[in-house]
Amino acid sequence: MKVLYFLVSILALASSVTFAYDPSPLQDFCVAIKDPKDGVFVNGKFCKDPALVKAEDFFKHIEAGNTSNPLGSQVTPVTVDQLFGLNTLGISFARIDFAPKGLNPPHTHPRGTEILIVLEGTLYVGFVTSNQGNTNRLFTKVLNKGDVFVFPIGLIHFQLNVGYGNAVAIAGLSSQNAGVITIANALFKSNPAISDEVLTKAFQVDKSIIDYLQGQSWYDNN
Repeated sequence: MKVLYFLVSILALASSVTFAYDPSPLQDFCVAIKDPKDGVFVNGKFCKDPALVKAEDFFKHIEAGNTSNPLGSQVTPVTVDQLFGLNTLGISFARIDFAPKGLNPPHTHPRGTEILIVLEGTLYVGFVTSNQGNTNRLFTKVLNKGDVFVFPIGLIHFQLNVGYGNAVAIAGLSSQNAGVITIANALFKSNPAISDEVLTKAFQVDKSIIDYLQGQSWYDNN
């Protein structure tokens, strides 16, 4: 009986780990379609009839992003919402363009780990661990062309162009739709706004500071 309980516990643990990420596909592909007619609902999308699938369903051309904005950076995502052929495949990516001193601000991906490779320029990157055990430890690194860095799933991370010219990086993500939570935007641009009482106590600052931050035009580079 003890052996049975042990096996059940192991299976339950394995199941919880499995469902923490995108489900594994049970077919070669499931190209997403917006029109549910003659479709099958899988992983949050309707699947296109396999007989109607074309090479174009797995193709997308990406141009350089416009970095003329307050952050000096632009993220061009390629998730299942932009490339329907990614549906059920558990991966996506993004191109990130940086002007000099451009910043991809602190953010998290709640459903995916990110691996970043620098194609051009020099980036200062980092992530902060959770407050369990590691007490919000900061890991940072200066990356040059060809360097690769990993940001674990759900942890706050950032990239800053510290070079003298433009920079370009490609980020791979372990989900067809990893999601993005930009920290400043989420806290100070939520709709409706988070109450002053919550934010003043959380940040231990005066209400006027919170009012000032909530009054800013927080730009979203995604």
